[in-house]
Amino acid sequence: MIALSGVSKRFSNGTQALSDVSFQIGEGEFVCLLGPSGCGKSTALRIAAGLLAPDSGTIAFTGGKPEIGFVFQEPTLMPWADTLANARLPLDLKRMPRGDADDRATRALARVGLAGFERAYPRELSGGMKMRVSLARALVAQPKLLLLDEPFAALDEITRNGLGDDLLKLWREDGLTVLFVTHSVGESSYLAGRVLVMTPRPGRIAANLVLPAGRDTRLAPPSIEAQRSISTALNETMAA
Repeated sequence: MIALSGVSKRFSNGTQALSDVSFQIGEGEFVCLLGPSGCGKSTALRIAAGLLAPDSGTIAFTGGKPEIGFVFQEPTLMPWADTLANARLPLDLKRMPRGDADDRATRALARVGLAGFERAYPRELSGGMKMRVSLARALVAQPKLLLLDEPFAALDEITRNGLGDDLLKLWREDGLTVLFVTHSVGESSYLAGRVLVMTPRPGRIAANLVLPAGRDTRLAPPSIEAQRSISTALNETMAA
């Protein structure tokens, strides 16, 4: 669905974030982009979304650029708006009739476990609930490609695991293509079918790991095997 080829990015302060990054993601894949803090994961994700322009290299989409949903590390909700209005925002920007937009946003909130919270405000929600609103907002436009930038990093483990399970369910139900940025070996080993390991800055793709099947729980033997493979690749990358 999407291919980055030879992508590099240097910021105005002189920081070389990415150097010759190339990878492809097929339709329907769930891919994690994993690496240490500051390695350029978020920069690569924003370039894939079209939020940043690369200095060199290309971004190509098979069949044209699809509808993209983006989930930031922080929920970035409008504090003055209720949950329904926050989830509805992409449809408002598209000038969808209010009734239709409300119906779709209500369904999106129900899918992420927030039925009954349509009139709650961000200040009334927990951190996990705010992230669920952010996820609903990304899903409301019915994207084909979903990009997530360490969305669960600030959450406790129980909430984080629950959101991960819900995300996998949504991925399967909607046939989404997912690129998920994380620095967590455990998270990537459970969620992804494939993990791209990045080097420290300037970020490059150091390993492309296809994970074993059968990771239906976080402690299943294939999950432990996947964690071991990812940890080994990450340690080798950090030591190089």
